Amino acid sequence: MYVGIDVGTSMVKAAAFDATGRQLAVESRPVGLKLHGGLVEQDMEEVYGEVVAVLEALTSAVEEPVELAGLTGQGDGVWLVDGEGRPVRPAASWMDGRAHELVDRWLADGTFETVFRRTGGAMFPGSPGPLLAWLERHEPKALDAAKAALYCKDMVFQRLTGAGLTTDVSDASMPFLDPRTRTYDNRVVELLGLAHRRGLLAPVSDPVATAGTRGEGLPPGTRIANGPYDLPACALGAGVTSPGDGLLIVGTCLASLVATTELDLTGEPAGLYISTDRPGHWLRAMPAMVGTAALDWVLSTTGVRHDEVDGLLAGTPPGANGVRVLPYFAPSGERAPFVEPRLRAELTGVSLESSRGDLVRATCEGIGYAARHCLAAAGLTGSLAVCGGGTRSSAWMRLLADVLGRPLRVVEGEVGARGAVLAAAERYGVPLDAEVWTRPTAVVEPDPDRAAFYTRGYEEHLDRLAGARARARK
Repeated sequence: MYVGIDVGTSMVKAAAFDATGRQLAVESRPVGLKLHGGLVEQDMEEVYGEVVAVLEALTSAVEEPVELAGLTGQGDGVWLVDGEGRPVRPAASWMDGRAHELVDRWLADGTFETVFRRTGGAMFPGSPGPLLAWLERHEPKALDAAKAALYCKDMVFQRLTGAGLTTDVSDASMPFLDPRTRTYDNRVVELLGLAHRRGLLAPVSDPVATAGTRGEGLPPGTRIANGPYDLPACALGAGVTSPGDGLLIVGTCLASLVATTELDLTGEPAGLYISTDRPGHWLRAMPAMVGTAALDWVLSTTGVRHDEVDGLLAGTPPGANGVRVLPYFAPSGERAPFVEPRLRAELTGVSLESSRGDLVRATCEGIGYAARHCLAAAGLTGSLAVCGGGTRSSAWMRLLADVLGRPLRVVEGEVGARGAVLAAAERYGVPLDAEVWTRPTAVVEPDPDRAAFYTRGYEEHLDRLAGARARARK
């Protein structure tokens, strides 16, 4: 069997596949997020412990030899480790907002734009540049004690294998990697005031690093590959590799990705170019902070269960009876297709006559408009695949197809883990049929009348968003 490991923000998963890509079994464990005062942190020991636990459960459930394993996980954030790969302090998550004042300052003085023009990465508070600069100002002793500032999957890879501290071009894409040379841009390091911390940036393995496991979770000597991180892994798992084709990941964050061979560092700085294992091929990524976390907040606040969502969406008309939601609930604001650290969610059109269904549908419509905005900015011209936890709601998928005005290739299952296996197979020269592995489970077509309605609604969304952005800057 082939094992894919996906170390997510709130859930760690391991999936087993046969040689045709059929998913045999999945094991998962939740991991905690500590939120306080704009800080969002994770316990590295807890995360690694749950990785080992899901692997042990998976290999016990499917008693077949492990041919190879692929590893992926959440990107961005800062995971400080010592020379043995042990945590120096809790990991700062990509959702963390502590560095928003630094981002505000860099937006004002031009540093933000300069970094984007050099690397194609638009910094946001939870990206490594701002977080490391914040730690340098407030926790320099933590940086003194660290050997490397890793990303999530890199910490797990080192612990599973004992290999050297390393990362890959996908994780390194934000915000220090020059996408043309595929090496760190030392000028960017200097601009962020981190020149004397340059040694904390882990060596870039290009292509992704491989090693044998030490025996925790997987049998000793199991071949494993480190990367890419979850966004490009999902693109591989959904078969999005041809220029112009796109992927929408409806997860904790709403990630829009479009495959491209063109590197355009002009225009409004936003999102990033993710380098792939194929030089000259990138993913134009617009990973918005908005996503299922926004819907989860509305559901918990209104007392709606997840299994009630489809019924509420079906029973509420397009336009949600006048209720509108700008779904920017993240404490660190928004990062794509624009960067606005102080942007917050807004609900309008709510009255005593508004129902729970109105609030839920308006939130789903708002997330759909945000997705349309991101995909347009990323340059979508071809087909669109969709994956993530949101695909479990058939009514939401129909709504998304209508809001986006295009067919959706729905790819279910553990798409990131699937992509990690395909990346590992490529790295080890194992012949797997990627076309078979990435076939969609369904295609959802938009309704022409509802699509026309939502095209008008999208323009109204952009107008409301412009006003909200202006208010956020005051």
